[in-house]
Amino acid sequence: MVSVPHSSQNAVLALLREQNGACVSGAELSRRLGVSRTAIWKQIGALRLQGYRIEAAPSRGYRLLGGPDLVTAGELQAGLKTALVGRNLVYFAETDSTNIQAQRAAEEGAADGTVVVADSQSAGKGRMGRRWTSPAGVNLYTSVLLRPAVPPLRAPQLTFVAALAVARTIREHCGLPAEVKWPNDILLDGCKVAGLLSEMSAESERIHYVVLGMGLNVNMDADQFPADLRYPATSLKLAAGHGWDRAPLARHLYRLLEEIYQQFLDQGFAPIARQWEELCPWSGRAIEVDRGVDCLRGTFAGIDENGALLLDIGSGSPIKIYAGDVRPID
Repeated sequence: MVSVPHSSQNAVLALLREQNGACVSGAELSRRLGVSRTAIWKQIGALRLQGYRIEAAPSRGYRLLGGPDLVTAGELQAGLKTALVGRNLVYFAETDSTNIQAQRAAEEGAADGTVVVADSQSAGKGRMGRRWTSPAGVNLYTSVLLRPAVPPLRAPQLTFVAALAVARTIREHCGLPAEVKWPNDILLDGCKVAGLLSEMSAESERIHYVVLGMGLNVNMDADQFPADLRYPATSLKLAAGHGWDRAPLARHLYRLLEEIYQQFLDQGFAPIARQWEELCPWSGRAIEVDRGVDCLRGTFAGIDENGALLLDIGSGSPIKIYAGDVRPID
């Protein structure tokens, strides 16, 4: 586990980024960081080994030309403009599940807004105990710990906060027409590009914490998807025809999540539900809901004040669905 360190290596990287492609001398780096020129040289070498392209120009100093596609704590917090989400960030090169690690951190007293991110997962978690395929170096696997001062019955509404944040990130950052699928998937061209998993610890009257887990397929190729998927899958790379750097994508997600979460706290669930329904392609369409014990057909009539799916089966008021797999049938 690597928490965000206040190391000279991260500090050197931050100062190089501040130059926006211009050079900064070794003497200036040494002065500003209070370390020797030799220490600066060693940290530059370490950064290069990680894949950062740093040019050393005689008499001019160092210039950052580019970096690797990393989701380390240092990369994610560089330029992250949030007040809550991600100010405390824990990174794993590999872990079992970011949701599991976020729950452990919560039980140990981690702060509201703590982010856990991993480059790969060995036991990524999906809905209903399903496994989330989590290869290294290609996707975004992250969980956000929140401690909202709302009644436990409102906790399921936070899944829709996360769905909005992911869908809007894809739309705004990538320019791709992401849509939402009840209860916790994000689609591109009818294929699943992201999944969400919310988990909670609470008493009858009080939430201890909620963990919002988000898995986003960023740079996966078609041959990396398992053959036994229950729903067609895609990635941002497959949809756009090119890859994406994950760190700026994640920073956009954390910023939007904080913005939408604050709206939820200030204004309640109604504006969240309205925005979610605007991104759902099924309004007024015939759908099928597989609840495991039965399969219902009807017309999608939106979601209620708690996020339950409203299904119009032609018998008066729509019935409420709290769990199930949904598919359009037209």
